[in-house]
Amino acid sequence: MSTAKRPEHHSLHLDLSTSQLENLPSVAAVFLILFDVKAGYTIAWRRSIPGLDIADSVEFKSLPSGLHNVREDLIYFVHDEEYAGISAFVNEPAAKSERNALMLAVGALVPLSQGRLGKSWKHASALKELARSLAQDPTKTERLQGFWTENQPQHNSSSPDSEHQPPSPSSNRTVLRQNAALPSDEPRPRNRAFSTASALVPAGQSLSTHHPARSLPKFVDTFGPLIFPLYRAALLRKRILLVGQAPVELACNFVYDISVISGIPASISDLLPLEPLPTRLRPLFSVGVHDMQTLAQGSRAEPKPKEAAIGDGMGYGWVACSTDDILVAKKQLYDNIVSIPPPYTAQAAEKVWPRILARRGTEVKATQRDLRRYRTLRRELRHYHSRDPIELPLESLLRANSASPARYGNITTFFSPENSQETFDDASSTTAAQLAEPQSWSALAYSSFMWWASAGEKRTDIDEEAEHDAALLRDFGHPHNGSPVRPRSSPWIRSPGAANPSGETDQDAQPGMLEMAIVAYFHRLTVLMLGTLSRVVDAAEDDEDDDMDHVANDAQLLRGGGQWGSNGDVFVSSEDMARMGLDIWSEADRHFVQELVEFYWGRNAEVQGAVVECCGVRIC
Repeated sequence: MSTAKRPEHHSLHLDLSTSQLENLPSVAAVFLILFDVKAGYTIAWRRSIPGLDIADSVEFKSLPSGLHNVREDLIYFVHDEEYAGISAFVNEPAAKSERNALMLAVGALVPLSQGRLGKSWKHASALKELARSLAQDPTKTERLQGFWTENQPQHNSSSPDSEHQPPSPSSNRTVLRQNAALPSDEPRPRNRAFSTASALVPAGQSLSTHHPARSLPKFVDTFGPLIFPLYRAALLRKRILLVGQAPVELACNFVYDISVISGIPASISDLLPLEPLPTRLRPLFSVGVHDMQTLAQGSRAEPKPKEAAIGDGMGYGWVACSTDDILVAKKQLYDNIVSIPPPYTAQAAEKVWPRILARRGTEVKATQRDLRRYRTLRRELRHYHSRDPIELPLESLLRANSASPARYGNITTFFSPENSQETFDDASSTTAAQLAEPQSWSALAYSSFMWWASAGEKRTDIDEEAEHDAALLRDFGHPHNGSPVRPRSSPWIRSPGAANPSGETDQDAQPGMLEMAIVAYFHRLTVLMLGTLSRVVDAAEDDEDDDMDHVANDAQLLRGGGQWGSNGDVFVSSEDMARMGLDIWSEADRHFVQELVEFYWGRNAEVQGAVVECCGVRIC
């Protein structure tokens, strides 16, 4: 039986001081990349801390394939597993000798010790401005030097945010080595992952200008019900590769979003015996053919050394994005491939959805339960605000992702019924056939039986299911004051500062609450699933400690009546499945639970699907 301490509360709170948010992260390197018609991409100017080599690396990561088709872009990447890279790309008209285009990128490297991207997005505006300026004359690098001088590490002065800085990967590896030296029966301290939900918008603050989390509403809208099988793959720490066309900023933001929503909250980490616990899926952001060796290292099939990178909370597997189609053919590098629709499909009359494929080529679809869950999630999210409640020009409203309004549209319409594309709530749409598994014959027979038994009345079990899903977003207020979020009235789109029917203005609302609500929703779903399985496994381990002679004769521990399956595996009942919010009719969800128990607890599981009985006789 697990001896881990069970916390009484599931907190999603991370207190960040104001000074921490106001200070820009120091940069370890700054560079200018130019495209030469003869030499290709070259580093025209660079500065870096001693011992940091950026040659033959950043010039390729900063400029993914296909950027020649766009005017501007913002690229995130990882360098040497210790630094987050950010690159602002500009494509300007030029003379014929330059093939009619001047393409350059201004980038920087930031230590990863401060998070998934080292808060590098705080430098995005400055880097984009530098890139536009250098596009006029690449030889005028004085402003680049000034940027480096202002933001390089100050070794002789203490940082005001050092006390609040998360532990670095190297320090975590030290803790892992210390844990390895402890006796096997000694309790081991666990490195906890900071929950990101409340960290997105601390009290009195809003999401910074280019924070990747601003794309969370777009992420939900883009994937629709497919967000749930994608989330489950991330929770299993699969290797997930997003493939699409330039620009890549939105795909990089989606990588961040997937890593954030699939994180394991600190409140549940002590319930999981896996050591070291992969508290989050490792985000690699933009990758290419030059990163194939790194991509190959994320396979769970390969043995992990005791001091592997997973000790710093990065976890098995990874999530990344790429514009290199050749990676799709390298099936040994990934577990799931996600095809992102091209940007021009945003103008299509009928919504074009992403496609998720397993490594063997089989398409991954949402379950019927996911379809119903998405309807509830979309409806509930309409009560939250997604942007700063002040009047801003269009380019400011879109600053989180891009300067291209056509590419992202109006932020406030993501969950609005007035969306010009086919909406999920349209009963005449083909959404269910496109995105979801077909309803099984057993589920259809059960639904028909329930309709007959209830004389056509509305089913209470569906209502209870919707209420269960909506409860994951209930009582979610600001983490510092606990006040509930006031719903935003219809219609969704109205002028900033205008009063709603209750007399309340947008200025009275909390900024960024929509993004926080999305993260909290998935974190609570994670707590629900892993907490339920923890209780099931713990109960089975308690019974395992009893006299096995009595266990063999106890009918309560046989299949259908207890915590053990017919082969001695951990038994997960259909009631447990329903309690976890999964589809009891779906073979894919039953397989997911088996993988989840095997991955986090190292046990085999026998998962019971739906059972339909009439007068004590099993029908299906």
